[in-house]
Amino acid sequence: MTDPLEKGAEAPDWFYVPNVPFLLNGQTRRSYVLWREFIAPLIVLEFVSGDGSEERDKTPLKGKFWIYEQVIRPAFYGIYEASKASLEVYHLIEGQYQILPANERGHYPIVALGVELGLWLGVYQNVELPWLRWWDLEGNLLLSGDERAEQESQRADRLAAQLRRRKAACR
Repeated sequence: MTDPLEKGAEAPDWFYVPNVPFLLNGQTRRSYVLWREFIAPLIVLEFVSGDGSEERDKTPLKGKFWIYEQVIRPAFYGIYEASKASLEVYHLIEGQYQILPANERGHYPIVALGVELGLWLGVYQNVELPWLRWWDLEGNLLLSGDERAEQESQRADRLAAQLRRRKAACR
């Protein structure tokens, strides 16, 4: 058993904690540690690397699922299995995780963040996989920073081409 219990799941693969100040003790924050700050993440995501049993372990005092549900208590807990192209999302309701059903788009609404979480099959960083992606609540894919930059670059190229055509037409 770990002490404190939260250390049993001390390194989720991804998590989001709202309202954590940028400064800690007057200095720029370099990390977030639950058992020092006592602000639970809103959502925790675990990426399965084995058979998924570790992420679903409900063994009291040591199982990862149990620690998230009973100790850390994020409102949402997601388990992503890339090898199976599957995503399970649980919502903490009255102290217990309930499986969150997917909506008509196959996404899981995280209303508190104004987003949906789901799987997107496509190429990202030159790898084709079912990737975890975010959408807004209307179902519009939220672009990554690289995708936004590429979109802006293409827009700038189109504008430059229009400008060149206009200049050529004026001659």
